[in-house]
Formats: sequence, structure tokens, C-alpha cells
Amino acid sequence: MVDKQRHTITHNLIVIGTSAGGVEALSFLVQQLPADLNAAVIVVLHVASQSPNVLHLILNNAGKLPVFLAQDGEPIKTGQIYVAPADYHLLVKPGYLQLTRGPKENHHRPAIDTLFRSAARAYGQRTIAVVLTGMLDDGTAGLIAVKMRGGVAVVQNPNDALYSGMPNSAIENVEDIDYILQLSEIPSILVALANTPMATEAQNPVPSQMEYESDMAQLNTELLENSINPPGKPSTFTCPDCGGTLWEIQEGKMLRFRCHVGHAFGAKTLLALQSEKMEEALWTAIRALQEKAKLAEQMASRMRDRNRLAAAEELEQEAQDAQQRSIIIQEVLDQGNGKRKRLPNKK
Repeated sequence: MVDKQRHTITHNLIVIGTSAGGVEALSFLVQQLPADLNAAVIVVLHVASQSPNVLHLILNNAGKLPVFLAQDGEPIKTGQIYVAPADYHLLVKPGYLQLTRGPKENHHRPAIDTLFRSAARAYGQRTIAVVLTGMLDDGTAGLIAVKMRGGVAVVQNPNDALYSGMPNSAIENVEDIDYILQLSEIPSILVALANTPMATEAQNPVPSQMEYESDMAQLNTELLENSINPPGKPSTFTCPDCGGTLWEIQEGKMLRFRCHVGHAFGAKTLLALQSEKMEEALWTAIRALQEKAKLAEQMASRMRDRNRLAAAEELEQEAQDAQQRSIIIQEVLDQGNGKRKRLPNKK
């Protein structure tokens, strides 16, 4: 996009990523943006795949700029806001938007990294990327991509964010963040950047890694079939989404992972997902042990009815052992995750 009135290039593409607490933050930000904003705004908010698409309606009522649910192939126009629909990645192409159902990143679709990376690839220095409130580390890798292409990085001050995880991750891992601001300060910076012509547009080349990862988000089957240079080096970890091998990527200060089919994770997100998988496995083990104890008790009762006392005692001991193991696992869950409601012991 080019400023046709002044025939100069400006920072006229604003991409915003947020998660927990994001509806409130976005509503405030949109309320403060002027109707004549000299930029297009593209938003990703983490939502569940089955969530109704209502964010664009909420934001339409909050501010002066028109807000639309993004459509595949839709032209990008200055002075409009586009919101990613549930269960679709929203990608930026030169002059238009693309929706895909490519592999999840950080266990999300839409994902912030996917949006930021595609914007960096397509618009380079003209991109302003904003990370708002949210948990874990989605948005950090995308912000690194924006900086690599000469764009502007804006991060909400973690002390001001309802959830500080995403802002903290960005600050810890992205070098040369341009602005770390209170939410109330962000709108005026966006307006100033959008209205300030750039003397020259830097020609930072698109790294091959950025091209590869952008293409992965587009369900590029040819890329999957013919790729001989995986992104990074093999790790000892497996993908929590598909079970495939994860490749380790060290990008500046950030450690992240991607599997062969494209699922991607920051280290914090991967750790959180591994914890969830472990907890699921432990609860499955508790259920199996309690069922084993119940079955052993029933069999022991039958042995006693047949006057086979030795066999009954052996089964009763097996039931007690299973029940005790179940209790030990519950204690592990309590210690690791705080007090949780226990499954009832079988007696």
C-alpha cells in the first residue's frame, strides 16, 4: 500500500496480536484510533475453533474505524480493520488477505506468529507489529521476523497488561523493540508512525527460513513432500499435536520448535503443552488403577464365595496396591498443579 495523496511510503500496515484479556485491550485501542487513520489494521485474537465470530461486531461498536471479519482474497484498504475468523490463519499478501487452515502454531489457529511473519514477508519496513496482553509466547517469533525486515515492534508494558506472558516473552527474546508502552500510549504512537513518511524503504531481503515458514502456513503440500532442508536441527522432543519429530530452531535469544508438517511452538508453549499431556496421562493412570482395584475386589469376593481364601487374599492385596498407587499419583498431581478435585477412591 502506498500513500497516494503524498506519494510517499509510510508505516501503513498495523498487525496486532493478543490473547487472554485481548477483547478489553482491543476495544480500548480501537476506540482511540481516528477515523482517518493512514494505515490498515489486521488483528489476531486467540479464539477456540468453535467460537462464534463476534469480535468484529464488538470492535465495530467500540470505535470510528470500520471493522470486518477477514475474507479470503479481500483487498487490504487503508482506514479499515480486519479480524481473523475462528479456526483460520490470517495471512498478509501484497495487497490482499489470505485465509488458510494450515498447521497450528503455538496450538492456535489463528496464530499471531503466522500473521506477523506473513506481514513481515509481504510489507517489510512498512509493518508495525503490536503485542498486547496474553499468556505464553505466541507473537514473539513473529515479532523477530518483523524486526528482521526492518519493521517496527510495539509491546504493551507487562505491568500494564492483564496477562503479562506474551509481552514478557517478546521483551525477553526480541532485540531492539522500538516501543514498550502502556496501553493508553499505544494509539498515539500508531497514528504518528502511520503519518510519518519514510525517507527510503529498506531493502532487507526475505530470509529463506521466513519464506519456508510462511509457506508452511499455506498448507503447501509440495513443500512438505519435497523439503530436504528441515528448519533447524532435530531435537529429542515430539510434537504434541501430531507426534512427529520436532526440529529445534534457535533464533536470536528465542528457542522454538517446528515439526515436519508445520506445527510450531515457542519453548514456553511447548513446555505448557507437555505439562497438559503429562497430566492427562496421570489421570488416565489413576482411572486405570482404580478400575483395576475394583475388578480385583470383585474377583476376590468371588474367590471367597468359593472358599478359595488364598486366592482371595492375593487379589485383595492386588486391589490395595492399585489403590495405593492411585493415591500416590493424585498426590503428585496436587503437588505439581495445586489442589485439584480427586477422583473418588473405590472401596
